[in-house]
Amino acid sequence: MADAAVDGTRRVLVAADKFKGSLTAVEVAERVTAGLRRVVPDVLVEALPVADGGDGTVAAAVAAGFERREARVGGPLGEEVTAAYALRGDTAVVEMAEASGLQRLPEGVLAPLTSSTYGSGELLRAVLDAGARTIVFGVGGSATTDGGAGMLAALGARFLDGNGEPVAPGGGGLAGLVSADLSGLDSRLSDVELVLASDVDNPLTGPKGAPAVYGPQKGASPDDVTALDAALAHFAKVLERTEGVGARAAEYAASPGAGAAGGIGFGAMLLGARFRPGIEVMLDVLGFAPALERADLVITGEGSLDEQTLHGKAPAGVAAAARAAGKEVVAVCGRLALPAEVLGRAGIRRAYPLTDVEPDVAKCIADAGPILERVAEAIARDFLA
Repeated sequence: MADAAVDGTRRVLVAADKFKGSLTAVEVAERVTAGLRRVVPDVLVEALPVADGGDGTVAAAVAAGFERREARVGGPLGEEVTAAYALRGDTAVVEMAEASGLQRLPEGVLAPLTSSTYGSGELLRAVLDAGARTIVFGVGGSATTDGGAGMLAALGARFLDGNGEPVAPGGGGLAGLVSADLSGLDSRLSDVELVLASDVDNPLTGPKGAPAVYGPQKGASPDDVTALDAALAHFAKVLERTEGVGARAAEYAASPGAGAAGGIGFGAMLLGARFRPGIEVMLDVLGFAPALERADLVITGEGSLDEQTLHGKAPAGVAAAARAAGKEVVAVCGRLALPAEVLGRAGIRRAYPLTDVEPDVAKCIADAGPILERVAEAIARDFLA
């Protein structure tokens, strides 16, 4: 059982990610709070919705007090979309999926060879215009596999074919790349701290690279994967002989995180970005440490607690930080696919899946909110009452 605060009132920190397809991280916190208070009405609950750099990152920042702003930018296929970012002082949180994510494609359309990150570059430019000096660039959920070439082009780089014309958008177009020129990149980038926040550490190409691992999720056939991998390798080779880049291109291409979001990690590194695990960055930005200090019990979670959770996902990051501070952690989830001993090693005392309350997975997804409240009631009885 969690220790009581000095005045006898329990203090709980709810730091959970979204339940994808069912509840946002903010809604998860609201439902957990409601369930806890049904059993322990005077419990003090602090909600700090979290994200790992993927979709939901801007929403988590806004919930933590950042201002939500919008910009009109190009979507993955060039159509104009409204993309949100978060700003507090001179710190901005940008989610590349807002401009270049799978959700920005027309319904039923996948375009693995032609989807571009150009709009993500436009979004970064909008953030620079807003006065940002520190940019947390959350990458994940992309529709693209262009190595960040589109993003770089939007920021002033030029990628030309044999006729001196810009190459076609998307990863497929990079096969025709003959020369690159990064001298026209927005000069403001040299005065900005750019942090690449991602939960994946893949290199740009190869068996664990962006096309091979993530291309199929974006509609890439085996032939497309082969073509994209060759095109990105060629992209890196051309940059190796580009003034101002040189040997760093090969170093970046092999670096952890270069393959994030279809290789936009590679492009971000060319801009001087520093790679950090997304959840670590977001916990810093959201003010997790002081909130953790105030808590007796921490509740984290996400839609599915599984092997992926252990590799840089939000609950693992929250649990690791809480364990280091000597705080007890439990987790909520839609589905649990980890045994108790593995959870324990990750710093999670116990997990509470929705399927313990409602075995029908379809009902769990459809009625996640009310079921999560019942799960939170069980946590309150076990750890707070």
